[in-house]
Amino acid sequence: MNVPDFLDTNIFVYAHDDTDLRKQRIAQDLVTRAVQGEFVASTQTLAEFATTLLRKFLPPFTPDEVIAILDVLSPIKITMPDHGVIRRAVEANRAYGIHFYDGMIIAAAERAGSGRIWSEDLNTGQKYFGVVVENPF
Repeated sequence: MNVPDFLDTNIFVYAHDDTDLRKQRIAQDLVTRAVQGEFVASTQTLAEFATTLLRKFLPPFTPDEVIAILDVLSPIKITMPDHGVIRRAVEANRAYGIHFYDGMIIAAAERAGSGRIWSEDLNTGQKYFGVVVENPF
């Protein structure tokens, strides 16, 4: 069975950010493929994405716009946090010196069985607990 790769928050953000059209096109392709089942994400990545749309874009997206976007993204397979994921995030902090929430991304990807995380924020090429980071940009 082919295990889907994991998409980090920044992929979803770039898909809606028109300040860099090259990154936007790449991110839109990845998100479209995620909706088709090729990638997995986590509740954290979607929560961070929604917060970014509501607070960091100028002008910010309206709640109704964010709800509509989340509805479109609803087919994406989602990894849910639990005690084990949170514990593993702390282990990632200890092992790699990374921020707890980055550890949550790694732990969620590992829980999903993903071999790769697509992210601009984590160290490209770095392997965390067997999950390698790739920067699609």
